[in-house]
Amino acid sequence: MAMKDTIGNKLRQAFTPESLQVDDESHLHEGHAGHRPGGETHFRVYIVSAAFKGKSRVERHRMINSALAAELSGGVHALAIRAQAPGEG
Repeated sequence: MAMKDTIGNKLRQAFTPESLQVDDESHLHEGHAGHRPGGETHFRVYIVSAAFKGKSRVERHRMINSALAAELSGGVHALAIRAQAPGEG
């Protein structure tokens, strides 16, 4: 399974999001630290979930990082996160 799909599946299971988009941006980082041939190293996540209501930006990022701990300690070099509660932004 592609890392993008693994990330999406884990976030859906953990947060039951109203909206979720996972983008593989590895191609934008060719030649930079952490990039590998074949990609799957740099990702951007846009997620809207009620689980983030009342949480700070740091708390939201920690929640996502915890859900993706195995991926972040393995092949994923960078993860950009935009996490919102419904009705924000």
